Amino acid sequence: MDIDIITEDERWNSLGLDALAAKAFDAAAVHLGLAEDVEAVVLACDDERIAELNAEFRQKSAATNVLSWPSAERASFDPGGPPTPPDEPELGDIAISYDTCTREAREQNKRMDDHVTHLLVHGLLHLLGYDHENEKDAALMEGLEVEILGKLGLSDPYGVTGA
Repeated sequence: MDIDIITEDERWNSLGLDALAAKAFDAAAVHLGLAEDVEAVVLACDDERIAELNAEFRQKSAATNVLSWPSAERASFDPGGPPTPPDEPELGDIAISYDTCTREAREQNKRMDDHVTHLLVHGLLHLLGYDHENEKDAALMEGLEVEILGKLGLSDPYGVTGA
């Protein structure tokens, strides 16, 4: 999987985001049987930038941890159904905020790199058409996240905190 990381906030460099993204995306790609030539872009930013993006694209005037923009609509029409597999290499773009990730990791008593790995897997699944807009879709998406993170030796992000 080819990942292009655009670093707007230099604090991401100390975390080794390149390696975390490669590990997260490769594990997800293998688990989901994605073609090796798929591509995604990650914008590593701060709360100010992600709040601007959230306001522009989702009409929500607040920072968030991760945003995703799929290159194509892949969601299933059936709640809990699998999305349409990508038919092009470009999957889309993800933005992730250092400030929100740091705060959430601290509040949830999680290691920052584990939390970021989870959010990168989460963002990639959104690019692939998975969502959590209803209970069935959420169960499917969260189940995949738990399976992928488990293969990386990370605990269930939806279970007990303190991973």
